[in-house]
Amino acid sequence: MIDRSHLQTIVREAGRIAHSRWPGAGHALKSWDKTPGSPVSEADLEVDRFLKRELGRLLPSAAWLSEETADDKARTQSGLIWLVDPIDGTRDFVRGRSGWAVSVALVSAGRPLIGILSAPARAEEWVAVAGQGATLNGMAIRASQRSEFCGARVPTDNLPKQDSDLVAVEQPNSIALRIAMVAADRADLVATLRWGYEWDIAAATLIAREAGAEVTDAFGKPLAYNKHDPRDFGVLVCSPAIHAAAVARLAERAKALR
Repeated sequence: MIDRSHLQTIVREAGRIAHSRWPGAGHALKSWDKTPGSPVSEADLEVDRFLKRELGRLLPSAAWLSEETADDKARTQSGLIWLVDPIDGTRDFVRGRSGWAVSVALVSAGRPLIGILSAPARAEEWVAVAGQGATLNGMAIRASQRSEFCGARVPTDNLPKQDSDLVAVEQPNSIALRIAMVAADRADLVATLRWGYEWDIAAATLIAREAGAEVTDAFGKPLAYNKHDPRDFGVLVCSPAIHAAAVARLAERAKALR
């Protein structure tokens, strides 16, 4: 349908543009809060413009939904759509930390077909094509196959007391990279209990699913994309064998917070 190598080149260039503005590499950067606690930078906007132009040229028939572009609801009439987060993990980006990535997914009829994460500060490129598996830097990856919930590795800075039987591991600010950690067997479980946007997770959840992980919302229900309201309550990505236990662990908290 599209030239995948050309798509990867575009996303890789978007990552290069972002990295050329990244304070962690010594570059000056202007940033501000869109809303309290929600930073955005000039790099987010530059990458967004670049991707909108280049992906539009690559596949003119696809609609567009990005964190940094006003949502045109006409997109819901399209069978194809690009879901883009120009810099997922902006908080880490503006602080000069490496936990950020450019996230691009092509979605057809509500399901991701291609997902790419470019994380140049970590020298990582994650790619998945529906039905064809997932790769990290060109090498096939397999998701966590952990069978015991107790001891599961979770990317977090702090575990709640009720989850003290789990194990905290590195937590990049990017939710996409945390999901990708499950895909590469660097973590066993990622869960959020808040409303989140499709552009944050579309590419990463395809990568995780193609690597063999279980992917649902916080209640264990399937995710869908290009909805009129482009949000879901929570995302749960984990080893298939611990999915039921994770849903059970989160159930009461999810009901209380939704």
